[in-house]
Amino acid sequence: MVLPSDHDDFFTPRCIWVNGPVIVGAGPSGLAVAACLKEQSVPFVILEKADCIASLWQRRTYDRLKLHLPKQFCQLPKFPFPEDYPEYPSKKQFIDYLESYAQHFDIKPRFNECVQSAKYDETCGLWCVKSCSIKGIDKGVNSEVEYISQWLVVATGENAESVVPEIEGLNEFGGRVIHACDYKSGKDFKGKRVLVVGCGNSGMEVSLDLCNHNAFPSMVVRSSVHVLPREVFGKSTFRIATFLMKWLPLWLVDKLLLILTWLVLGNIERFGLRRPSMGPLHFKNTNGKTPVLDIGALHKIKTGGIKLVPGIKRFSRGRVDLVDGNHLYFDSVVLATGYRSNVPSWLQESDLFSQNGLPKQPFPNGWKGKSGLYAAGFTRKGLSGASLDATRIADDIGQVWKEETRLKKRFIACNGRFISQF
Repeated sequence: MVLPSDHDDFFTPRCIWVNGPVIVGAGPSGLAVAACLKEQSVPFVILEKADCIASLWQRRTYDRLKLHLPKQFCQLPKFPFPEDYPEYPSKKQFIDYLESYAQHFDIKPRFNECVQSAKYDETCGLWCVKSCSIKGIDKGVNSEVEYISQWLVVATGENAESVVPEIEGLNEFGGRVIHACDYKSGKDFKGKRVLVVGCGNSGMEVSLDLCNHNAFPSMVVRSSVHVLPREVFGKSTFRIATFLMKWLPLWLVDKLLLILTWLVLGNIERFGLRRPSMGPLHFKNTNGKTPVLDIGALHKIKTGGIKLVPGIKRFSRGRVDLVDGNHLYFDSVVLATGYRSNVPSWLQESDLFSQNGLPKQPFPNGWKGKSGLYAAGFTRKGLSGASLDATRIADDIGQVWKEETRLKKRFIACNGRFISQF
C-alpha cells in the first residue's frame, strides 16, 4: 500500500500501520485465515480479547464436550488431525490440535486486546481498528491503540456472546443460575434438581451429563426440534447427508434422513419432542437451527432420567411456574439458551453484516464485503464453513498483495515520500 504524502499526519504515536490485514479473533476461524495468509507470505496482525487462542473452547465449554462431527469435517486448512485421534475428538484433543496449528504456522496473536471499534476511512481508503489492552483497562491506564490497515477480517464468530433471556422472576429464584458457558460438570450438581432451559445440542448434552452424575435434570422444550442419531448403522449421519447432497435435491435428502432417523430412534414425538414441519436441513438453512445429534440423551428421556417440561411462565423463590399451569421446584438452573455474534457492538458498517451480527448474504456468499472487509466463520456450517471462508479470504487478499508488492518494487522512498522509479 502506497500512502500519499498529504496523509502523513494520519498516523499518531499510538497508531500502528499493519502491512497486511487485521484479523479480529483468534478462534479456529481467525487461526485458519492466518495460516492461509502465511502460506502466501502475507503479513497480518491478529487481535484476541482473551489471553489464549480459542477462548470459547478453552474457557466456556463443559468438560465432556466432544466434536459432534467426524474429525475429517472439522480440521482446519493445510493441517490435518493426528491419525491417532478418534473419530470424534474430545475438547482437550481439539484444543491441543489448535495449539499445534498455531505453533506449526507460527501464529502469534496479540492477546488481551479488546477491539472497541472498527471503521473504514473513506478519505484514506483504510480501516481504523481501535483496541484497548485488557491489562491496561484493569490498571486504569489509557492503553488505546489504533491499527491502520487496508484489510479487515472479522473472525469473532457466531458464538462470541452468551444469550441470557429475560424471564420474569429469574432474579427472585434464589438458587444457582448459570449459563451453559459456565457449566463444567454434573459432579457439581449431584443430588440436585436442575432445570435446563433449552433443548439444543448444549441443552441435551448438559442434561445427559447431569443425569450421569446423579443429578435430577428437567429440560425445557418450548418449541419443535429435530433430533437425529449421530450415527446410522455405524456411519456418521453428517457424512451420509453430505454424500447424498451431492446427488439428490435437499427435500429428498431431508426425507431420507427422517426415514433413517425413525428406523434408529423410533417415534420421538410420543416422548414430547415435536419435530418441525420442515426437514432438518431445510430448517437449518431457513432458521439457522442445527439439528440435535443424539449421543445418549434420548435414551435418558425415554427411561425417565431426563424429564421434559413445557415453556416457563415465571420464576419465584425456588419454584418455576410453567405455561401449562403446573409448577415445579428446583435447586439450580442452567441456561442452555445459546450464543450470538458481537459484531454490531464494535464494527461500524452496514453493507456486509446485518443487525444480528451475521452476514446479510447467505452461504456461500457472505465472506466478502466492500472496501477490504471480510467475514470468516459466519457460515452456520461449522468448522468446515470456516475453513472454506479462510481459503477464499486468503486467496483474495493474496492476489492483491502480490500485485501491490510487485508495484512497490518500482518505488523508492525519499524524504518521507514515495517517488516513482520508472
